[in-house]
Amino acid sequence: MLGDVLLINDLHKEAAKSIYDYLLRARSKKKNSYRFIVAISGESGAGKSELSHSLALLLKKEGMRVKVLHTDNYYIVPPNHRNQWRKEKGVKKVGYKEYDWKLLNRNIKEFKEGREALMPCVDIVSKQIDKLITNFSEIDILVVDGLYAIKIKDVDLRIYIDLTYHDTKKTSGTRGKEVNDEFRFQVLEMEHQSMLALKPKADLIVNKEYKVEETLKVI
Repeated sequence: MLGDVLLINDLHKEAAKSIYDYLLRARSKKKNSYRFIVAISGESGAGKSELSHSLALLLKKEGMRVKVLHTDNYYIVPPNHRNQWRKEKGVKKVGYKEYDWKLLNRNIKEFKEGREALMPCVDIVSKQIDKLITNFSEIDILVVDGLYAIKIKDVDLRIYIDLTYHDTKKTSGTRGKEVNDEFRFQVLEMEHQSMLALKPKADLIVNKEYKVEETLKVI
């Protein structure tokens, strides 16, 4: 997202290093030409973007070509109209179906095929949805972050940040993306319930102390 504020600290960097080690292990089982996808999910303010960028910078430092894709760019309703839309439709409409999954999956497919892609990019300042042209032929690894990122079918390594919106209220307010009023907390609760259903899909869990733990799934 254009103009997003990242609050990267040592916890993000340390977690990224742990994830990097798992990633290398999983990627070593693939062909050299294989296009690898990492997905990072978590509730609002959990540090998805910070962790994604920390991981991407670490991979870049080690000579891998990486791109970060933010699924927040794929909301069907633009950010300047989303809050009003949710109020009109009702808070129960908050969830997976707010995303343009057809476009997101098409861009993922274009990455896997190493093609050029036209992608949405939200400008946080103007709240407009711009368009970004990316040449995926030069990218080895795609790091996808967002609430429902680990729901994407073709992901190779799924990471879940196990912090709820109750844990991250201070962080969410610092970044200033949304107004934290009563309706906003209703939205966060709906997202929280959706996230609980996604948690079992994870290969790695970032716990409340921001330590990386393996799940029972084989990596």
